[in-house]
Amino acid sequence: MLSSGKKRLFSALLHIQKRPCQPSRAMRLVQFQTPHLEEPHLGLESGIGGGVVDLNAFDPTLPKTMLQFLEQGETTLSVARRAVATQLPVLPRSQVTFLAPVTRPDKVVCVGMNYADHCKEQNVRVPKEPIIFSKFSSSIVGPYDEIILPPESEEVDWEVELAVIIGKKGKHIKATDAMAHVAGFTVAHDVSARDWQMRRNGKQWLLGKTFDTFCPLGPALVTRDSITDPHNLKICCRVNGEVVQSSSTNQMVFKTEELIAWVSQFVTLYPGDTILTGTPPGVGVFRKPPVFLKKGDEVQCEIEEIGVIVNKVV
Repeated sequence: MLSSGKKRLFSALLHIQKRPCQPSRAMRLVQFQTPHLEEPHLGLESGIGGGVVDLNAFDPTLPKTMLQFLEQGETTLSVARRAVATQLPVLPRSQVTFLAPVTRPDKVVCVGMNYADHCKEQNVRVPKEPIIFSKFSSSIVGPYDEIILPPESEEVDWEVELAVIIGKKGKHIKATDAMAHVAGFTVAHDVSARDWQMRRNGKQWLLGKTFDTFCPLGPALVTRDSITDPHNLKICCRVNGEVVQSSSTNQMVFKTEELIAWVSQFVTLYPGDTILTGTPPGVGVFRKPPVFLKKGDEVQCEIEEIGVIVNKVV
């Protein structure tokens, strides 16, 4: 049984909801729970806003976590493809609790200043090399979970981002080979405590970016072959229904291939590793006067072809 708060969050999706009958041909992998399941399961979301097919019921030999699913590569993906092509029972969305599509990855890599229009907003030059920082994986929460305002910060801000999820291990990956290492894409919210990012802790970004609940992800891992063009998608953020960020991923300075090639020079990328690719303009800290999140706010982050995540601030 969903709480009244969860039901209110789901109501924000009604403008895009489709009536679930069978999975769409796009592969939208999810992790989910229901009151009748003892542990999380893997599933297929039947289109944006649709219900969920239980992949573990379809094939009980499949792993029950996305990390294990991705580690097995083509073996498990082929099972998921069969499920997409088969008429299967769909669990109504109202009976499902969505988890982040990936939990506890080896690393969460983030990219700063990666939208040309965001650089213009700050009156700074476009970077010549990717600016890399990180979040701890403990900051990850689900697509409809609450964002907890930490008492240590008074300047918590929003950032909608396209996230890339790695599907194949690699080091020193060439840009021309990079997409073969991508499992898919999801929506990310890079919640940011600006006081800790910009003034405290020697102005290092990590602590301001990695409080608990500061990385909502979801609702689904949409496989790379299900996205028309990841670098030409509408991307927006709404706070209490008001559009605060609206742009396109075509504004990304460094595309997915370049980012994977750059990061893999320094670290080995593993299945499940998640790369947040930067945010467009419209964040609160650069407004005049600055605007920050407060208790009771509701943030919706949306990316075309991928979906919407909705997080209430508490």
